[in-house]
Amino acid sequence: MDDAAHRITTLDSGVRVVSERMPAVRSVALGFWIGTGSALERDEQAGISHLLEHMLFRGTSRYGSAEIDEIFDAMGAELNAGTDKETTSVYTRVLDRHLEQAFDVIADMVWRPRFGELEAEREVVLEEIAMYEDDPQDRVFDVLGEAVFGTHPLGRAVIGRAEVVGAVTREQLRAFHGERYTPPRIVISASGSVDHDALVELARTAEGRGGERPRAAEPAGADPAADVTGAAAGAEGPASTAIELQQLGEPQFERRVRFLRKDTEQYHLCLGGRGIARTDDRRFALRVLDTMLGGGASSRIFQEVRERRGLAYSVFSFSSTYAATGEVGLYVGTRPENLADAIAVIASELERFVREPPQETELARSRENAKGRLVLSLESTSARMNRLGGSVLAGLPILSVEEIIARIDAVSVDDVRALADELFGAAGLSVAAIGPDEDALRSALAPLEQVAA
Repeated sequence: MDDAAHRITTLDSGVRVVSERMPAVRSVALGFWIGTGSALERDEQAGISHLLEHMLFRGTSRYGSAEIDEIFDAMGAELNAGTDKETTSVYTRVLDRHLEQAFDVIADMVWRPRFGELEAEREVVLEEIAMYEDDPQDRVFDVLGEAVFGTHPLGRAVIGRAEVVGAVTREQLRAFHGERYTPPRIVISASGSVDHDALVELARTAEGRGGERPRAAEPAGADPAADVTGAAAGAEGPASTAIELQQLGEPQFERRVRFLRKDTEQYHLCLGGRGIARTDDRRFALRVLDTMLGGGASSRIFQEVRERRGLAYSVFSFSSTYAATGEVGLYVGTRPENLADAIAVIASELERFVREPPQETELARSRENAKGRLVLSLESTSARMNRLGGSVLAGLPILSVEEIIARIDAVSVDDVRALADELFGAAGLSVAAIGPDEDALRSALAPLEQVAA
């Protein structure tokens, strides 16, 4: 049935197609979302999801690698992909008159990769890993993941390990693809100048092209070809993926300190801990809390560390949500002579944030900030496509902008205070750092322990 903002159709195979029409634009953002990522790998597979994502670009049963690049260049479009802890996506934005061709190529990449040129792409990914290892400002977030989640799969780096990437075979990639890239795990999302029924027909045509229909991993439910609402789609999600994520178990959360020595001009430091799951209704309060703590120019951490004391150029808070849990954290990059002062200020601000609830004016400003960023982002077809695909794949209801704004407006001082007390107690936060001297780092951490005293 029609929804004011979007439509969803589940095909016989289990593939779900979701779209949102924006009549005022001439472009379409298109994405294929696959329910697999680094958290669903075994230790000996660490990095195979990321390498497979790269291999999708190395040709299909019908298109060569260079031909794919030429097609999208000719359309004036950029074709890209990404791997996360629980999701892989392939996406583009094209003029509406190029949608059919773009869909055809991406569908072939996702369902029928040729796994050609493995050695060349393997070297590309190994270079990416080396580049990443040389960038402490990126690397520190994975060190934090290890500190927060310990040995749990959520603590592994998405990019993977060089020894795995260097040894994986074409047969292993093909087997992993056959296991993971199955129809019930796939969501096709589009936003912009797009007709939903035409998009569904493109999906059906792509499934059956060449006499090779993508296989369903499990029987489809009742009347799978019918349109369903966003709420119903949550129940129709890829059950196997949801079960796998739940079977990963609860991480062993405890305070850990992880340090990576590197001759850098700055210490790159993260504090972090347990967050909330993406289905937790407190995610709206967390969005407001994050804005207030370190997510904006007027936030407490930014003002105290950078604006008033000049102890850092980059300092901010962040959060991530996953199927069963989440992560919260703060980042600061600072020179060795400022390290102790920066940590002391952050510890003091965290303590104050927990003990002193925000005033109504501060809360109101943060709510308006969160609403403003949301509405401005949703003027983008790509942002809308990402919201559709991510929500359906995760089994989340697709809330209207008005519904999200109402949820943000409902966040109270008590909501923020309770969440801050649960998630941001400084003495319980894990520490990850990259820099030249571990002893200096550990000495500078004293204010965090003193908060608990």
